[in-house]
Amino acid sequence: MSRFDLRGIGMTSQRTRDRLVVRLRERGIENERVLGQVASIPRHIFIDEALAHRAYEDTSLPIGHGQTISQPFIVALMTQLLLEVNPLRVLEIGTGCGYQTAILAQLCRKIFSIERIDALHPGAKERLNALGLRNAVTKVGDGYEGWAVHAPFDGIIVTAAPTEVPPELLNQLAEGGRMVVPVGIDGVQQLKVIDRTPDGFVTHLHEQVRFVPLVAGTSAE
Repeated sequence: MSRFDLRGIGMTSQRTRDRLVVRLRERGIENERVLGQVASIPRHIFIDEALAHRAYEDTSLPIGHGQTISQPFIVALMTQLLLEVNPLRVLEIGTGCGYQTAILAQLCRKIFSIERIDALHPGAKERLNALGLRNAVTKVGDGYEGWAVHAPFDGIIVTAAPTEVPPELLNQLAEGGRMVVPVGIDGVQQLKVIDRTPDGFVTHLHEQVRFVPLVAGTSAE
């Protein structure tokens, strides 16, 4: 039996989630499929119980090991941008607690997600299993290397910031596919959307964002 309370009873009301959706819509999130998942996925199970009362605020929150769960607006924005190309198979770099993974698993056929911190992986996997998301495959690994055995991917989403776009991830992006990635040094990062066309890669810049750095290798802590 799962140790996570999926009901949300006593943790949040539907009205609380609906208010979050209203705020996201006011900030420019228009994709109703994305908004529907934000409303339905129980964000409180992805964070520490002591912070559960803040689960439906539009803010990032710590999840341990120097990592955070991204604010709902950023999750929704990156998901909305990725869905514009209707990806069936998606690679996620940075599973974290599994919240972004859960959102995407409801919106694509298959998601492959890599987490570099071994200690975060079991909890994320348990949450995804508790939600019945059997189309989400996870592993501990180096995000800079991607997951070549399952490439190419229609979509790649990176939830930590490299200083430059990793070449191996570009190699694993299918023609017609899209990567959404924050790029830059700590505190000065730009959200980039990179499309792979028959003629090469086309990059569009979006707003400034703040993510933890994308670190090479793996860690047990």
